[in-house]
Amino acid sequence: MDKLLGRISAMSGAIGVGLLGVNTCTYTVDGGERAVMYDILRGGILDDVRDEGIHFMVPMVQRPMILDVRIRPREIPSVTGTKDLQMVNIKLRVLWRPVYEKLPQIYRELGADYDERVLPSIGNEVLKSVVAQYNAEELLSKRKEVSDRIKAELIKRAEHFHLDLDDVAITHLTFGREFMKAIESKQVASQEAEKQAWIVKKADQERMAVVTRAEGEAEAAQIITKAMETNGNAIIEVRRIDAAKQIAEKLANSRNITYLPGGASGGNSGSGNSPGLLLGIDSK
Repeated sequence: MDKLLGRISAMSGAIGVGLLGVNTCTYTVDGGERAVMYDILRGGILDDVRDEGIHFMVPMVQRPMILDVRIRPREIPSVTGTKDLQMVNIKLRVLWRPVYEKLPQIYRELGADYDERVLPSIGNEVLKSVVAQYNAEELLSKRKEVSDRIKAELIKRAEHFHLDLDDVAITHLTFGREFMKAIESKQVASQEAEKQAWIVKKADQERMAVVTRAEGEAEAAQIITKAMETNGNAIIEVRRIDAAKQIAEKLANSRNITYLPGGASGGNSGSGNSPGLLLGIDSK
């Protein structure tokens, strides 16, 4: 029994030592990562890049450096001046990743925090150089053109440091308080000018309407005058009869009108016929 326990203990020790040796001699590269190897005997960072999976190394001699190679966002803020000396606060959003094949060179020259050293520097440099070529108003009216130029220049500068930029966009753009007040005053003045132009146009239309109406009335009066010269007062009588017909129709259709026929009046004043009366009776 003691011999069996001894054998089991020896086997457990051997297995433990073996597992420790395997763990010491291997390392794992997860998804979205790459590894570069630091080798003491061969003079630093090796030139090959290790892909995802399990890899072997020499303990105490080699040490893997795991680097994230997934696409990551980065915001680059900058305060710079325009062509007309207006201060602008601008912010870029950059989607970037390192070039896989150049990871040993990147790590050798810039270290593991290469993005902190490169992106803010080249981002501010490109922003200041591009924005300085436009006026403040052009940054608003030509925003796409400015964004495209910044993207092209930034991609060109990032290639020097072996970085790929998948997207570059302006996410924030504000001006100084004085410039914003100037824009607001200009907009108010423009709206007031448009209002005054509309008032002038309306007055012109009203004047033209009055002139047209007067010309029509003058022409009508001229026609009536010619008719009277030709037919005498007959046209006036016709107009009077037409007006009487319209009044009679309105009175006939009204429920509040009562007709009282006239009668003979006696007494000292003599006899005679008095005209009938039309009375307006309030229905309330």
